[in-house]
Amino acid sequence: MKGPTLYKSAKDLIPGGTQLLSKRPEMFAPEVWPSYFKRAKGSRVWDLDDREYTDMSIMAVGACILGYADDEVDNAVIEGIRAGVNCTLNCVEEVRLAETLTQLHPWAQMVRFARGGGEAMSVSVRIARASNKRDLVFFSGYHGWTDWYLAANLGEAAALDGHLMPGLEPAGVPRGLRGSAIPFPAGDIEKLRTQIRGREKEIAAIIIEPARGEDAPPGYLQALRELASEIGAVLIFDEITSGFRMCAGGIHLRYGVNPDIAVFAKSMANGYAMSAVLGCEQVMQAAQSTFISSTNWTERVGPTAALATIKKYQRENTAEHIIAIGNEVKRVWATAAAKHGLAIKVSGLPSLAAFAFDSKHGREMNTFFTIALLDHGFLGFRQFKPSLSHTLADIARYAQAVDVVFGDLAKRDPASLLQTPPHHAGFFRLTKE
Repeated sequence: MKGPTLYKSAKDLIPGGTQLLSKRPEMFAPEVWPSYFKRAKGSRVWDLDDREYTDMSIMAVGACILGYADDEVDNAVIEGIRAGVNCTLNCVEEVRLAETLTQLHPWAQMVRFARGGGEAMSVSVRIARASNKRDLVFFSGYHGWTDWYLAANLGEAAALDGHLMPGLEPAGVPRGLRGSAIPFPAGDIEKLRTQIRGREKEIAAIIIEPARGEDAPPGYLQALRELASEIGAVLIFDEITSGFRMCAGGIHLRYGVNPDIAVFAKSMANGYAMSAVLGCEQVMQAAQSTFISSTNWTERVGPTAALATIKKYQRENTAEHIIAIGNEVKRVWATAAAKHGLAIKVSGLPSLAAFAFDSKHGREMNTFFTIALLDHGFLGFRQFKPSLSHTLADIARYAQAVDVVFGDLAKRDPASLLQTPPHHAGFFRLTKE
């Protein structure tokens, strides 16, 4: 197979093998996962051996919410490219996108743009610290790769383990940042109040993902809003994953709780590089008191793709479709597991669905599931991020495959399922072998 062979040599050239941890083959099925794509369209992917798969996994880590190579978005981008991608002058599309985002979020008045989610989160933290001239950040959840976030692990090596991704080491993060970012457990406002007691006037920002795996607990977001206002901290909602997954714009709109800043990327531009830091004018104006600037944040492709994506997203009632598809896939998992006597836990919002085998051999079972689904023509994983391109016919074929694979799993000894290594469950350093 060309993909795994190329990936082996890629590790000699690229530290870690890929640019994104979530796309490493080791996260799916080491030595077997196709690794590279030749082309992709709708819900279909073709690997380097021209084998066709239906993507029932993470759809570009949630970025391609309309489906791969959407004609409407791509045609808008091609037209923009032919008119010139970058110039001494600014592209009008960034103003149009700012107008669109503030219309979707009436609480916000101003927007700054970047191209990646991690850098946009760093921009949001910089603006927050500049706005109230404080340093300390309290956060829950996963917020990327940059120094402000990994600084949490300078004082305690496992501080971030409960925030989605275990094993993240702060190598290269200045030791002087120790104590500048402190994680707190999501969902318990009283624990947070206890944790910050005596430090209220030091806190620049409180940062959370308003929802990721599940809905926010009733009243929790409102309590955070009240706490942030009470102590003068900037409330930041990281909507890089949750944005546009359940409605047009941020998922916080469904809860009726407004942050001071919301950060978007991924689904907003259907796979093109684009991110946004959206906020109220009082806080966002602080961006002018610090230096936040980049040449590639001014190019035309990202905002053009975002405008076209949002337009189609709204016209096609995309949220309604992906919620329905996600719920159907959750039903497929639960039904097949019950039929074959497999203990699994199905979880997640329908547009960010997941399941887990309730077994000490869970990693081996996950990996077997992924490898077996490749033989059935699916990129399959323990997570599923639906798109507008997924159809009920896709789900019907997928249900048949899951039924067969779960039936096979139920008959096998979980301890001896694999002839290859199980998938990784967090951050691992990779050797070149």
